[in-house]
Amino acid sequence: MGGIGPHARHHEPAGHAAFGPRPSGAIPAAGIPLAGFKRVSDRIYELRDVWKRFEETPVLSGVDLVLERGETLGLIGPSGSGKSVLLKCMIGLRSIDSGQLLFEGASVPDMSPDEQTRMRGRVGFLFQAGALFDSMTVRGNLEYSLRERFFDRISEQELRQRADWALEAVGLSPSEGDTMPADLSGGMQKRVGIARTIITRPEVVLLDEPTQGLDPPNAHRISDLIVDLRARLGLTALIVAHDLRTVFTVCDRVAFLDAGRIQQTGAPAELVESDNPAVRDFVIGHPPEEELDPRVSQPPEPWT
Repeated sequence: MGGIGPHARHHEPAGHAAFGPRPSGAIPAAGIPLAGFKRVSDRIYELRDVWKRFEETPVLSGVDLVLERGETLGLIGPSGSGKSVLLKCMIGLRSIDSGQLLFEGASVPDMSPDEQTRMRGRVGFLFQAGALFDSMTVRGNLEYSLRERFFDRISEQELRQRADWALEAVGLSPSEGDTMPADLSGGMQKRVGIARTIITRPEVVLLDEPTQGLDPPNAHRISDLIVDLRARLGLTALIVAHDLRTVFTVCDRVAFLDAGRIQQTGAPAELVESDNPAVRDFVIGHPPEEELDPRVSQPPEPWT
């Protein structure tokens, strides 16, 4: 793929062939125990009147939000409105100041360290900038996630099998595993980040700006990849994005966060026609109105 020599930069393949070969067979899982709670609710996450302050400045000011099992929910809003902070609170990387943050009905702040670890074992997180270790190969980045979670309970063969599966799942060849992240194009780095997110076989994925910094064709490919993965792996997803084309293509519902609160939640077409001036101005003020017209850009059908 693209270029010659040891420092050749690998680029995203053109067109829909960018998906590459689909993984053959089931996800290798022998000897890899899956963490999990007993399913007690169809609401994966529920936030009730959640507040978060930094010093004296409130970032989240009474957030109410529900993520239902099996759906893909988009979270949009102005820059600095607290979207990334909200995701980090949901995974337990930041604490909330007040309110209720529930994972399948269990209070995340009240969980023991072991319970939080088990919860995180069921939730994959994609950081905004990808957060790949630049001193490790692609394969090293993927295997690190598994080593961190399973310690000595996973063999070297299983590490390689799982890394190969994750690469194939995002449309990359296992041969890319020996590549350094800096030698990959932006689109391929995003794919590796998503591969690292799904390699532990999570039930839920929280994706922070999965198409940030990509040109429109590569952003479209990543959007298609997310739709493909959620269908094949049965994922529940929460996606933060400024790219409204991605949100309106991928998500079943969209929530608009502004002034520390969820101002509106609904189907993409409902936000386009919102009576809330802040919501409508934000949605229409991004891409041209015709690109978000519900007659032109229909959200995907709900899937089960």
